[in-house]
Amino acid sequence: MIKPEIKCRTLPELKAELSEMGEKPFRAAQIFQWLHQGVSSFDEMTNVSKQLRAKLDEHYLLTAPKILRKQVSQVDGTIKYLWELYDGNCIESVFMRYHHGNSACVSSQVGCRMGCKFCASGIGGLVRSLSAGEILDQILFMQKDTGERISNIVLMGTGEPLDNYDNVLRFIRLVGAEEGLHIGQRHISLSTSGLADQIDRLAEEKLQITLSISLHSPDNESRSEIMPVNRSYPVERLLASCRRYFDMTGRRISYEYTMIDGVSDRPWQARKLAALLRGRPAHVNLIPLNHVTESGLHTSTKEHVAAFQNILEKNGVTATVRRTLGPDIDASCGQLRRRHIGETFGKE
Repeated sequence: MIKPEIKCRTLPELKAELSEMGEKPFRAAQIFQWLHQGVSSFDEMTNVSKQLRAKLDEHYLLTAPKILRKQVSQVDGTIKYLWELYDGNCIESVFMRYHHGNSACVSSQVGCRMGCKFCASGIGGLVRSLSAGEILDQILFMQKDTGERISNIVLMGTGEPLDNYDNVLRFIRLVGAEEGLHIGQRHISLSTSGLADQIDRLAEEKLQITLSISLHSPDNESRSEIMPVNRSYPVERLLASCRRYFDMTGRRISYEYTMIDGVSDRPWQARKLAALLRGRPAHVNLIPLNHVTESGLHTSTKEHVAAFQNILEKNGVTATVRRTLGPDIDASCGQLRRRHIGETFGKE
């Protein structure tokens, strides 16, 4: 039987559990601070007694991912990490430098069940969801490796965050703890492929995070072709949930839109998207498609991207083209993990 993960515990939970072990409450604060500094072993907690460290080791699992691969972009300094988890599974994270601070793109699952045609993350399906502590580990150990503080987080790596709802919510609360990293909710973005019922559930939490919707097409026919989730939650149902989310939280929603040649980049689709979003407090992020060999899809030309953006803005919808980071390091979701699996098991 696997021991419970100590890093998944909030400070009040840790205080309660240590109290049951006969320990004083201040010990929980000491341990919590060590955990959120990215220690790999209980023995690194130098101001905690050897007896208590042994007790912690007996009762809890302390996760500490290992760097399997690390790619540093010579173009912009972006770093792509491939981590090995305690059970041998692998996940990816990306460390990005901006003028306003460092951002981290983290994974929420090993693999993904959504099956989006343009994404390498879902090839092979879902293996398992990550715990809150394993999501947190990606931040902690990127900071430890780079020696730099991360101030912004995007839950946009491998996996569908709202398919791992409870653990992702716990992660958001853990990473915001004053005694830990204290990264506020307004510095966190969560990207979903459109699980409308979970968006409704998230709205009830009234968090101050930024919600990003992976829309990628405004019409049900082409969206269902590239995103199977649309068959369960068509565009109209999804956008109704988005409207309720804004009404309950007051937070503007960002719409991610991948520009795919001949699939999502046609002028009539730009006009349809503008009609759907007109009057909503929304921002459209146009994303040139990252090449995934298995998809058979191709990115739009720069001219088509510019024309699409122009149509949106003429119709009153704010749209920007996402800056491409790490073009020389397999920086898009799932690519590095996919390559590693192929090299290790000869399946690529």
